[in-house]
Amino acid sequence: MASAPTWVTDGGLETDLLFHRGFDLPEFASFPLLDDPAGAAALRSYYADYADVARAAGAGLVVETPTWRANADWGSTLGYDAGALHRANQQAVELAREVLVTSGLTRTRVHGVVGPRGDGYVAAGRTADAAAEYHAAQVDSFAAAGVDAVHAMTLSEVAEAVGVVRAARAAGVEVGVSFTVETDGRLPDGTTLSDAVVQTEVTAAADWYGVNCAHPTHLLPALDGGVWQTRITMFRPNASTLTHAELDVMEVLDEGDRDLLADSTAQLLTALPSVTTLGGCCGTDVSHVARLWGIRR
Repeated sequence: MASAPTWVTDGGLETDLLFHRGFDLPEFASFPLLDDPAGAAALRSYYADYADVARAAGAGLVVETPTWRANADWGSTLGYDAGALHRANQQAVELAREVLVTSGLTRTRVHGVVGPRGDGYVAAGRTADAAAEYHAAQVDSFAAAGVDAVHAMTLSEVAEAVGVVRAARAAGVEVGVSFTVETDGRLPDGTTLSDAVVQTEVTAAADWYGVNCAHPTHLLPALDGGVWQTRITMFRPNASTLTHAELDVMEVLDEGDRDLLADSTAQLLTALPSVTTLGGCCGTDVSHVARLWGIRR
């Protein structure tokens, strides 16, 4: 591996729970499992696998909470009011801390995960102010729980990224933003990744940036060698090379070509030596992430 990430994070939580562990996830939401003893046990087991990878790699571990859908719109659909969502977000942080204590690892972080208000692959066209107001409740829950950072994942437009950053600044908590890209390396609304990072930087800079839910071969075309690339510190790739639209309608899991994933990730890390945190996203499990770290399971 040409560059050297120093933090392991997890893989495709929801696809692992659905296809490998047999859980039903209405609205692709994993946070309701926190209220079910069997579900909570499965989450602990899932994260513990990545602690094993971190231990084998001699790396730190970032546990990112199972709260991608734990916001007002998705929560309401699932029967969670504001109070129940606050409790769920705090429960998620508590579970993450339990995992880290049990792991015995000394270099650890907990990130409170914020997902998009709408579909992660469709730009909603909302304003930054509206996004800040909307996401403030979840961000405040994470800040109160003492997370190391809030991480907004699978964002498809700059306005929502700016809104989450503003909410995090108001709450006094570190914040990272991960955009997703289509097969051409552009955000779903057509914005180039470089423009997305630069526009966010000049409007309301995050502490760090990442890309998730895209195969390395989709991200490579976005790289132009610009200074903006040095701000990318996290990468969580999909296993599959399919488009988001194709993945949305699939009824079986595409676990991808592990050799292609590993080789193209190594190529990407050569171009992005700033990446310090490496994990996976949809379709990946612990075997994919271990492979990215050069560990056979």
